[in-house]
Amino acid sequence: MRTLSRILAVAALATVTAGPALAQNAGQIARVRGGASCPGCNLFQGDFSGLEARGLNLTGARLRQSDLSLAVMNRARFRNADLRDVEAYGGVFSGADFSGANLTNASFVGAYLEGAAFGGATLDGVNLSGAQLMRATGLTQARLNRACGDEATALPAGLRIPAC
Repeated sequence: MRTLSRILAVAALATVTAGPALAQNAGQIARVRGGASCPGCNLFQGDFSGLEARGLNLTGARLRQSDLSLAVMNRARFRNADLRDVEAYGGVFSGADFSGANLTNASFVGAYLEGAAFGGATLDGVNLSGAQLMRATGLTQARLNRACGDEATALPAGLRIPAC
């Protein structure tokens, strides 16, 4: 009985002290939705769909599982940001900087990425079907081999992408 009481006490304490690790920060999400830069912010699962904000600095931000669908974020800085599992369908990211960002399993279907920088970015599982990347920089064949696209994906000369 005494052992059971201890187990229950430890379980209760663990429940009380264990919070959601790295949960989203609603205040930071609201700031970005209002057009403010937020480098290093925790924007986990934030809804930024349809956002129109030019030149945002989101360097090192955690945007994992966020919705950037139909957003217009030209010249935004996503350097070293966590963009895993992001949905960016039809987004416009002209001149954006994704250098060193983790884009694993992100979806940029139909996105406009002309002039975007991808040096050192992780593109594992990224869906670039229909994306426009003709003037993108930092793309390598090795990185693109880990992503996928379709016949409508527009890439810089000499590069190709596996089919999704």
